[in-house]
Amino acid sequence: MTQAANLRALFRQDGMVIAPGAYDGLTAMLVQQAGFPAVYMTGAGTSVSHGYPDFGLLTATEMVANAARITRVINVPLVADADTGYGNELNVFRSVQDYERTGVAGIHIEDQVSPKRCGHLDDKEIVPREDWLAKIRAAAAARRDADFVIIARTDSRAVISFDEAVARANAALDAGADMAFVEAPQTMEEVVAVPKLVHGPCLLNVVRGGKTPEIDLRRAEAMGYKLAIVPGLLLKAVIGACDEMLAALRTTHVHPVPRTDMTVQDGFNRVGAREWDALRTRFRSEERRAAE
Repeated sequence: MTQAANLRALFRQDGMVIAPGAYDGLTAMLVQQAGFPAVYMTGAGTSVSHGYPDFGLLTATEMVANAARITRVINVPLVADADTGYGNELNVFRSVQDYERTGVAGIHIEDQVSPKRCGHLDDKEIVPREDWLAKIRAAAAARRDADFVIIARTDSRAVISFDEAVARANAALDAGADMAFVEAPQTMEEVVAVPKLVHGPCLLNVVRGGKTPEIDLRRAEAMGYKLAIVPGLLLKAVIGACDEMLAALRTTHVHPVPRTDMTVQDGFNRVGAREWDALRTRFRSEERRAAE
């Protein structure tokens, strides 16, 4: 079974899937090891890990390459940010197939003008509704695996209105999207309204310090959301931990003790050292192993 089929199976179950955000192989492995059923490749985190803000500065090639690094090291479904699709319908068609080849289970494509901005920043711009719907149709037609999940993200709440965001979400579902992603509802009333007004599965983007009110994910599940992504959780934690450790080293000139201390071997074990060690002698002759 493909990871896309696994993701579909998760969505058919009762309740909501929570997919914390990862931006590289390590953070993706940590999400899986923590017991979450899916991982989200955050575009913002991927951009920041490359040294750029989330302003649409990474290319499709860079984003797909990062997704490939992640899918190689996890065995749960990966949902990836595909920004605006990186161009027009032709570019979207190729992007879907490139992501699909990496083993990604699904992607979301938004209706912002390229280069985009993080969905929780001001001064976003969006394309006309029909231009975005054409991309959604192209995305749905491009997939080779019918289980590959197309998520339609609209940022029109911030630019036009909440009503326009709902209308675009429903139009995208009619155009072939499998799930709607109304980005950055601004009140709890809007958060509650989205799964009631949108005629299909809905994604909730959980961004602390962003435009959307903070919410207990159990409540979001009760509202009817099927997928919650938490893109900034690990990224912000890593930045804070790094600042703390670097400041302590500059102050004390002694290697500080991190909040989660571990041996060198413990660290490597989190990324499969035991399994790789087992391969060191597996293919050697019995005579050579005995001599060692």
